[in-house]
Amino acid sequence: MSYELPEKLKNLPKYDPVTEIYRVRLDANESFLEMPENIKQEILKAVSEVEFNRYPDPNATELCRKFGELFHVKPELLTAGNGSDELISIIVPNFLGEGDCMLTILPDFSMYTFYTRMVGARAEALNKDENMEVTPEEIIEKAAQCNAKLLVFSNPCNPTAVTMSREDILKIVGAVDAMVVVDEAYMEFSEGSVLDEIENYENLIVLKTCSKAFGMAAIRLGFAGANARITNILKTLKAPYNVNSMTQAVGSVILGHKEYLENCTTQIKASAQELYQAMKVLAEKKQDIQKLYPTATNFLYIKTDRSSEIYEALKKEGISIRNMKGYLRISAGSRAENQELVQALDRLLA
Repeated sequence: MSYELPEKLKNLPKYDPVTEIYRVRLDANESFLEMPENIKQEILKAVSEVEFNRYPDPNATELCRKFGELFHVKPELLTAGNGSDELISIIVPNFLGEGDCMLTILPDFSMYTFYTRMVGARAEALNKDENMEVTPEEIIEKAAQCNAKLLVFSNPCNPTAVTMSREDILKIVGAVDAMVVVDEAYMEFSEGSVLDEIENYENLIVLKTCSKAFGMAAIRLGFAGANARITNILKTLKAPYNVNSMTQAVGSVILGHKEYLENCTTQIKASAQELYQAMKVLAEKKQDIQKLYPTATNFLYIKTDRSSEIYEALKKEGISIRNMKGYLRISAGSRAENQELVQALDRLLA
């Protein structure tokens, strides 16, 4: 007798984040801003009051209240998770059955399709054009063609940095016979959120994260907003005590500083635009940059046939970016980090 792994667990495609330590980290779209000392002190006080011998609040009540206040959403329509990643891992396998179709719009975040194989569902893709755009009509037609039960995409898009309009998204939500999951991880840098529409549709889930604009990547905190029926389902599906007490305490403190969070977003947007302008100048004199996409996020997306070579060369200089097979995704950093990156690319690119 010998044990045989289930077929779905064989040759799993592994998400491969950067684990090495680099002097300049521009690979994960994190915030480059340090938490101010006064907020750190509030966090230490909040953590010191955590009852470590007790399970966390299963509904993350105070956390959802703070997030709801910030985004003008009823807290009872929010589900907290360990980053929006956990919420994706709950939604995809549970809103699909064996043989069902999930539609994605490529390129997009790779983890959306990962969970389909856990339930024997299939992933269909609609590819974007050269400008990394797709029309709502194309999406609606493709969803009908493949009988999609679930449609998942990021807006603004990771990795392309391109945003779809609010009007286009609502047109899609209203026209398809599928649950539509809009991942708004980068929406704080753009405009056109549909979070305020969750009560108006029976098939809309909006994901938000605190890892990007709000600089809380270390505590893994995200939210799903949906109507009452869907929210009740999500809260039933998630683990009972999924968001730990320390994350709840820290998140509640930081989400209570609206002015600080708005200032963070402003600074990061300014950095991204500075980097974009510098890269635009570089693109005019470097043939290796075949296309620089406009950005509505905290990162740039660049087309180049030398992506792997450039990626490896930058690593040798202590700079980490994301290689995406013919494209580079580069996070906006501090002014010094951006300048160092641009200077390195100026030397490396032909």
